[in-house]
Amino acid sequence: MEEAGAADAEAIVSLIGDLLEEIMKAVGAKVFSFDAVQSAPQLRRWLDLGRYAAIVAREPGGRIVGVVTLSESCALYAGGFFGIIPEFYVVPERRSLGVGAKLAAAASAYARSRGWQRLEVTTPPLPQFQRTLAFYERQGFSVTGGRKCKQETHR
Repeated sequence: MEEAGAADAEAIVSLIGDLLEEIMKAVGAKVFSFDAVQSAPQLRRWLDLGRYAAIVAREPGGRIVGVVTLSESCALYAGGFFGIIPEFYVVPERRSLGVGAKLAAAASAYARSRGWQRLEVTTPPLPQFQRTLAFYERQGFSVTGGRKCKQETHR
């Protein structure tokens, strides 16, 4: 597990695209608008600014087979600064082999190094992604309730 750099942007964006496609296929709706061409330079900027981090899992040949992304937020309910995991993805052929658990452990270590009080992650829709919820619970996450909602503010 290693923190990604700007040179990894295209590979990470490709994995995030695969993640979003997998979710949309499972729920049968186009719930994301994702532009890979615009996302790669945006990711490089965010990484350079230190506002966003990506931890990757690589095969021995260098191919990235998993990624967890992190960004910082703050809230009174959380007791201060905390981390959000916007994206977490492992390629299907590497699932259930410990890659995800290693990425989760690396994300927790990153959070501790930043002094974050906690990490939060939103699961994809249930029941389609019940296995994902079970994975997060095995990694020490607990359900806090509610649903993720959004409001588009820039059209």
